[in-house]
Amino acid sequence: MKLIGALFILLATTWTGFEAARFLSERPRQLRQLKAALQSLEAEIMYGHTPLSEASLHLAKQLSRPLSWLFELFSKKLLDRETSVKQAWDESLEEVWKYTSLKNGELEVMKQFGETLGQYDRTAQQKQIRLALVHLEREEHDALEKKARYEKMVKSLGFLAGLLLIILLM
Repeated sequence: MKLIGALFILLATTWTGFEAARFLSERPRQLRQLKAALQSLEAEIMYGHTPLSEASLHLAKQLSRPLSWLFELFSKKLLDRETSVKQAWDESLEEVWKYTSLKNGELEVMKQFGETLGQYDRTAQQKQIRLALVHLEREEHDALEKKARYEKMVKSLGFLAGLLLIILLM
């Protein structure tokens, strides 16, 4: 019976370590997706002359969840026409952000981007998108650095914490 309990403890703590490591590896992936989405949005605006709601819907179809939810919700809010572009963007960010692995730094970049979204002509909008991309590039570099530094350690720490707990309980 003790052996089965010890095995469950070890499995639970190891799983916790792997989940924490997954969070570390998910953040850079989502940042890359977000950068690609902004680049696609730039292309839709600059070359396709696509309305913002339609461009957001196109992006939602190209992305995986949870970032696709952001652009899908933003498009729906724009089509309702009861809110401004900034308000629709902020509400969409607020509703979807908790499902992402992204941090507050990225949230601030996206909120600042939302303040200028739809307010300028195409060339000024392109500059704002590129500015957001530069900030997201910096955040991605930080996320990759943290992943490289902590991912293996967190996995090992989960397993070792389980072993420590088993030793203390026996």
